[in-house]
Amino acid sequence: MDIKAYLKEKKTLIDSFLESYFSTPINPRTLQDSMTYSLSAGGKRIRPVLCLAAYEACAKDNKVKAGDIIPYASALEFIHTYSLIHDDLPAMDNDDLRRGKPTNHKVFGEGMAILAGDGLLTEAFYLLSNNTHNVSHFSPYAILKVIREIAMAAGAHGMVGGQAQDLLSEDAEPDAETLSFIHSHKTAALITVSVRSGGILANCSDHELFRLTKYGENIGLAFQVIDDILDVEGETEVIGKSKGSDEKKKKMTYPRLYGIDKSREKAKELINGAINSLETFDEKAEPLRAIARYMLERKS
Repeated sequence: MDIKAYLKEKKTLIDSFLESYFSTPINPRTLQDSMTYSLSAGGKRIRPVLCLAAYEACAKDNKVKAGDIIPYASALEFIHTYSLIHDDLPAMDNDDLRRGKPTNHKVFGEGMAILAGDGLLTEAFYLLSNNTHNVSHFSPYAILKVIREIAMAAGAHGMVGGQAQDLLSEDAEPDAETLSFIHSHKTAALITVSVRSGGILANCSDHELFRLTKYGENIGLAFQVIDDILDVEGETEVIGKSKGSDEKKKKMTYPRLYGIDKSREKAKELINGAINSLETFDEKAEPLRAIARYMLERKS
């Protein structure tokens, strides 16, 4: 399949929803400008796209379309964007560039950047629980389960816990156990729940959900390993953020512990594991397989 065309199509759906969502003004307007500045800065929308792809892979009705769950998938992008805004702050990673543009706090100030992140995180759960969506074919149990799982993956038990350990591990001698904890929580948790959420909303079986989970865990960890490699080998203009920032902060990364070659092997191993986990799925899961393969090719 043409994965680039697929990603572009799904990204357009997400971007269109995000643009329309903020057509109703938020006061003060500076807060809305700060929120939408980072939200519309050109991200790949990988997490919501994975949610849509998993939904399609598990759908039992041929009339089911990805557009059915756009609000739920978009909420994942709200959470991801909030995490990037806060990650870039001086008290965290102190980055000047994100997606090729000045980071939020460089444009709006630290205080407004913090509030923009807070606003996006909270808005995500308003969006997930908003009963004005066309949810007639989703069970209340499925929606509640998705909300609970996303909360777990985004908070102290998931992404935030990984971010905390990432901060605590700066300047520390890298070790495999700590590195695995950081990456599986900081990055893989939200990617895994994106995949699981699509499956849950499609009323997938327990076996399908188990397989999707394995896929998400593998692709989520591979995503971060590749990010670590790009921080060493990529170019600032292409990756959209300052090259070598991990090394400057003495972050615990795969290249720092294993070297580039072994890190690249690890990424390939994880991608193969992700694809193999979908062996019981039919051709409807081909986008998930193609996204996994695409991960190894990405330059940003």
